[in-house]
This record gives sequence, structure tokens and C-alpha cells, in this order.
Amino acid sequence: MKKYLKFSAMFCALAIVTAVGTGSAQAQKLKIATVDMQKLFKEYHRTTDEQQKFSEEFAKIQKENNERLAGIRALEEQLQGLKKKIEDPTLSDKLKRDKSREFQLKLDEAKAMDRERREFLGRRTRALELKKQASMKGILEEIRQRIVDHSKKEDFDFVLDKSGLSANQVPFLLYTKDATDITASLLTELNKDAPKAAEKPAEAAE
Repeated sequence: MKKYLKFSAMFCALAIVTAVGTGSAQAQKLKIATVDMQKLFKEYHRTTDEQQKFSEEFAKIQKENNERLAGIRALEEQLQGLKKKIEDPTLSDKLKRDKSREFQLKLDEAKAMDRERREFLGRRTRALELKKQASMKGILEEIRQRIVDHSKKEDFDFVLDKSGLSANQVPFLLYTKDATDITASLLTELNKDAPKAAEKPAEAAE
């Protein structure tokens, strides 16, 4: 998101400098608008919906990971019990050997379970992160296209992203004269098809 905003702001700034350099008469006719890309992205209902969906998916992965951890913890408790028995000086040599073999088998099982758990967590998390990145990139592209369509309709020459920051975290856009901020109108347009929140059930009459 930040890389996209930075590139967008740099491109627009360079384009305006080029346009101004072609002649003051032409530059005076420029119709410029500003937009807060971060605000549009953050407050677009699709962004909220997608982020909620991915949060739920991450929660499911974590739940399954915790269930696997619980199984490993149970084995660890059994290992502790076996260890105490093996260290019991009253235990016969034969029983110690039997308990030692049982201990090793359970230890190998616990190690395998933990290795599988870690592989599962890494694999599922990476896959979901990539899916989320693709989804957010698609939303950004949709917003960008809406800005382009709106700008063409309103006949703007340039639209500058005022939320873009430089490498020093300084806004690229420090000042624009007579620029129209189209953030609010675009946000209204983006959210016009947002699903309405479910109405709260009426309170029971006393």
C-alpha cells in the first residue's frame, strides 16, 4: 500500500512539473484534484469485509494449531510421568528397559507431531498471507480505476494522492492552489452498494 502511494505521488508530481514547463498559459488551464488514497482504502466497505474474512481464517488456523499443541502437551506430561518411573530406584531393570523404550517412542512421536504442527502453521499462514495480499492489491486497483473514471468524467488534468509519503515520511503533496478534494465524493460512490447493517431486534415489551 505504501509503495503504491509513494509511486503514485511521485508520478503525479513529475507530470505536473513537466506540464508547467510546457508554458505558463497551458499550465494556468490545468484542472487539479486531490484524493486521500489511504482514507479511501481504509473506509471502503470491501476492504473491511475482506480484512474481517481473513481475520476469521487466521483465527481458524490458530485454533487448529492450538489443538495440535494440546496433543503435544499431553504427550509431554506422559513423558514426565515415564521419566519419574525410570528414575525410581525400586524399579527392576526389566521394567526400566521397558519404560525407557516406551519413553523413546513417545518422545519420537512428540517430536514428529511438533514438526508437523510447525510445517502446517507456516504453510497455511504463508498461503493465506499471499491470498490476502492479492485481495488487497485487487481492491487498490479497483479504487484506482474508480478515481480514473471519476476524473475523466469531471475532466481533471491531474489527481494527486495527498496521503503519499516520501522516504523521510514527509508528504509529497505540501501545497496545491485551487485543487478540488474528491475523497468524500469517491468514498460515497464506493460505498453506495455497501450491505446495510443488520437491524437490532426490538426490545421485548415489559
